[in-house]
Amino acid sequence: MPDIIWSDYLRYRARLRQFDLAKIEEILRYSGERYYDTVSDRMIAVGKHNNSLVMIPYEVNEQSITPVTIHTTTRQQIQYRFRTGRFVNE
Repeated sequence: MPDIIWSDYLRYRARLRQFDLAKIEEILRYSGERYYDTVSDRMIAVGKHNNSLVMIPYEVNEQSITPVTIHTTTRQQIQYRFRTGRFVNE
């Protein structure tokens, strides 16, 4: 299983938005909802963090997963990005 590399920026964003790193890790490792973002050239994991739907852009290689940021989203935003071709299925 790849290691997760926590950047200072991600730690800052998580603290600022009161997200738990353990829950972020769970979403990154086990989320069944993943997309490829054609604009940022990154993978996206989507999952529930407490009562919020969150989107986590990340970079991945054989040895590690590096989350870039985390933010809340809505189903409508995800569906719009999927319909317009910004998100494609993994």
